[in-house]
Amino acid sequence: MSSSNSLSKLKLQGFNNLTKALSFNIYDVCYAVTPEQRTAYIEYINQCYNADRLTTILTDVARIVGANILNIARQDYDPQGASVTMLISEQPVTHVNGLASEAVVGHLDKSHITVHTYPETHPHNGIATFRADIDVATCGVISPLKALNYLIESFESDIVVTDYRVRGFTRDVKGKKHYIDHKINSIQEYLSKTIRQRYEMIDVNVYQENLFHTKMQLSEFDLDNYLFGEKAANLPGKQRVRIENQLKRELQELFHGRNLVD
Repeated sequence: MSSSNSLSKLKLQGFNNLTKALSFNIYDVCYAVTPEQRTAYIEYINQCYNADRLTTILTDVARIVGANILNIARQDYDPQGASVTMLISEQPVTHVNGLASEAVVGHLDKSHITVHTYPETHPHNGIATFRADIDVATCGVISPLKALNYLIESFESDIVVTDYRVRGFTRDVKGKKHYIDHKINSIQEYLSKTIRQRYEMIDVNVYQENLFHTKMQLSEFDLDNYLFGEKAANLPGKQRVRIENQLKRELQELFHGRNLVD
């Protein structure tokens, strides 16, 4: 974000009360041919994206956006999935009004980072899907957009659905309200060139509401990248075509957010 567009250069009446919220739905899709492979897929996801690994990712996010971590809650679930919630603040809180930071954590929950994972398989059609829901909400000058590229690269992302919204207002010393403190026309502006080249994207933006929505889908399809524990060359031709069609349909439905009509 350009510093020339930031309200940090203006003299504010008080704290910057703008809330900047970045939300992701990230999908990884694959095909597990046998029941054993489906079980192995869930085990693989639970290992790769357990609460400890997710905590590491969110800790990196806090560092990238320039936030201070106040509190972390994390949980692995049986049989699958994990969650991590992290309270963050713009400024260090060693002492606030003479109180130690532990005493004020409950009052500093205006900014947070959360992730929830949802791995699942279908017993009949072989499709296996991993979904991660991620929210980064910051209050003040710090912006979650700084962590946009890192988060996409941290997960195996076939489909990414992203929402960014700026809520509330902040006042300058003259009493004028400001509803956003940076220029933005699209989330795509904050994506790296490498990511933009890798994905096809569409936008649905409501500028007057400071609401921005971008959907992303990998441009290239290689069946071997979607088979878990199997190679396309080992499958009979008809089965290979059927699986490829199933996967492409699944990806299209996730991208558009609705079931396709036969």
